[in-house]
Amino acid sequence: MTQKKLLVVQVAALGHNFLTGEVGSELKGLTFRPLETVFPALTCTAQASFRTALAPSEHGMVANGFYDRDFRRVLFWEQSSALVRGSRIWDSFRSSGNRVGMLFWQQSLGENVDLVLSPAPIHKHHGGMIPVCYSQPEGLYERLCAAVGREFSLAEYWGPLASPRAGDWIAAAASSLLSDSELAPELCLIYLPTLDYDLQRAGVNDERGLLALEALVGQLKLLVDAASIGDYETLIFGDYAMGEVTTGAVYLNRVFREAGLMATRRIKHMLYPDFYASRAFAVADHEVAHVIVPSPADVESVREILSAVEGVAEVLDRSAQAGCGLDHPRSGELVLVAAEGAWFAYPWWKKKREAPEYARHVDIHNKPGFDPCELFFGRLPTQVSTDPSRIKGSHGRVGPGRSATWASTCSFTQEPKTLIELAAAVRSWLEG
Repeated sequence: MTQKKLLVVQVAALGHNFLTGEVGSELKGLTFRPLETVFPALTCTAQASFRTALAPSEHGMVANGFYDRDFRRVLFWEQSSALVRGSRIWDSFRSSGNRVGMLFWQQSLGENVDLVLSPAPIHKHHGGMIPVCYSQPEGLYERLCAAVGREFSLAEYWGPLASPRAGDWIAAAASSLLSDSELAPELCLIYLPTLDYDLQRAGVNDERGLLALEALVGQLKLLVDAASIGDYETLIFGDYAMGEVTTGAVYLNRVFREAGLMATRRIKHMLYPDFYASRAFAVADHEVAHVIVPSPADVESVREILSAVEGVAEVLDRSAQAGCGLDHPRSGELVLVAAEGAWFAYPWWKKKREAPEYARHVDIHNKPGFDPCELFFGRLPTQVSTDPSRIKGSHGRVGPGRSATWASTCSFTQEPKTLIELAAAVRSWLEG
């Protein structure tokens, strides 16, 4: 029997309409089809659903971050694989002696695989960081750097300097790995962030997004060719479709603070959140927000306040969350969906001088909400922007016009229509 080998390429912001409207549905013999993603349509949520073929209510990655009720802290972009609950779609395949590798997937550290490569910078005590990657087995990163001809640049992966060059490195490294007879895994999952940056900066209708798409197409061609040479089947899929920002940011935490529900601490002239004393606050993540309301007695009054906030399209209570596969202990008592063209920004302050120190820096772990402003420089080159009006693309919503896309050389028994169906089909293919 021929050894089954599969390359999985997960592409950030690869929406069906965006791709096919610009380059068509065919690429290197692959035909792209619409794919209904999970709600919320966010990176960590979608990747966790693909790894497990489960809804967020079961695997627990309800967003890119969540409020830990025991620590009373908001955790964003944590990388432990234990955060994703449930068996993996490759468990049986790997237990049969096949190797599995993950390159640049979220929550991959400590995963039940044979190869891992992920950015894992060391933050220095007096500012700055050491931009290193975590890899297993030992020496994998150095080996791939030598093959690519340069080290991976964390500045190109996130922040004001983020660019398609990050995807260039990942595609080149993965292509090299597939040809390495000693290390190449039978199942290789990689993540390409190429589209994400400029679609958030400029939106889906700007030339910068089209240039990023051109770069992505080149990366995909390189990977498809490498897979073909190595006798791999190929699967390419998107996690979400980016939407155009037309009305701008919605500041939920300002609403809660003005209503006396979100508490803050004044440290010198800066306002920091006090989650110990807050009665309501929002964990904002693009077009979705988890609203934490510790006391059940406050839920209805918070809902009433939110019903009058412009830019909020839906307020989902626990019952409604269960209906869309999101009800989980990590979810907020209420989950909000932004109106088309709007998105949720995390700030609770209005005066610039009241902004916490981390607001002006790339600080994805301390900010209690996702901050796309980190994609722009601020007034000083050592700082990032604090102006949400610069953001022109966002995601998280699902529905008409927001389909992701997929294409594969695998022959599945039935054509998947949803991300979870796609994951289940891959599991069956691997086991067949």
